[in-house]
Amino acid sequence: MTDTTAAGAFMLGDRTVNRLGYGAMQLAGPGVFGPPKDRGAARAVLRAAVASGVNHIDTSDYYGPHITNQLIREALHPYPDDVVIVTKVGAIRGEDASWIPAMTSADLVGAVHDNLRNLGVDVLHVVNLRVMGRVHEPSEGSIEAPFAALAELQRQGLIRHLGLSNVTSAQVGQARRIAEVVCVQNLYNLVHRADDALIDELAGVGVAYVPFFPLGGFTPLQSSTLTEVAGELGATPMQVALAWLLHRARNILLIPGTSSLGHLHENLGAAEIKLSNDALARLEVIGERTAQ
Repeated sequence: MTDTTAAGAFMLGDRTVNRLGYGAMQLAGPGVFGPPKDRGAARAVLRAAVASGVNHIDTSDYYGPHITNQLIREALHPYPDDVVIVTKVGAIRGEDASWIPAMTSADLVGAVHDNLRNLGVDVLHVVNLRVMGRVHEPSEGSIEAPFAALAELQRQGLIRHLGLSNVTSAQVGQARRIAEVVCVQNLYNLVHRADDALIDELAGVGVAYVPFFPLGGFTPLQSSTLTEVAGELGATPMQVALAWLLHRARNILLIPGTSSLGHLHENLGAAEIKLSNDALARLEVIGERTAQ
């Protein structure tokens, strides 16, 4: 069995979690909308993740909507003491599966209570404010009002820790003046490297950075160099891409998602991959070429 602890651990709020976690988004139906074809198979993936040492699960009640949280509850409740569930608020789903910003105080209160109910908990361990921006990349603008609304729910005891998603460095600074921020979840992977400076900034203050789409998301990463390095290591390109992220910075926590048991174990296998200086140098060029 893969030793997921080989990737190390990092603080997420007041808890230490293994750096290789699991993202539940893909457990919903196509387009992250509606139920999966096989709820039993989805529950099996969640149980296998936890059995393999995953203790950081990322979700949201707008996945489905409600579907992934319900699956998590069906599969894992009552939750093991060491499992940390991180959710996010700031959007709702339209009947056409569209993603609609929902950032008013009333929206956020409703979303927090939806998460509490569907996960079957009295307090949410971490709630990320997901700023819609340009959907998968941030745009500047004040987030004071919605983050302050979540900070009030934290004071009420409904949320233990707060985080952010799809934000800029300036927005992180604004939020940290309101309440402690324990994690930032932005688009980042071997190819998409816009957050290099932000990762280093957060590492300096002990804040976790959680890349979404660590394997490219709806458009999987493709690179001949990545494939070559993987072949030399006897690994898959996706394992190498995850291993590169683990090497990139100690504060990076990974949440690769899948609805497949095979892919789950493949992803977790990245914990044991060692990248040589030569391999790292060759992989580094992939991001540099993309940035040009």
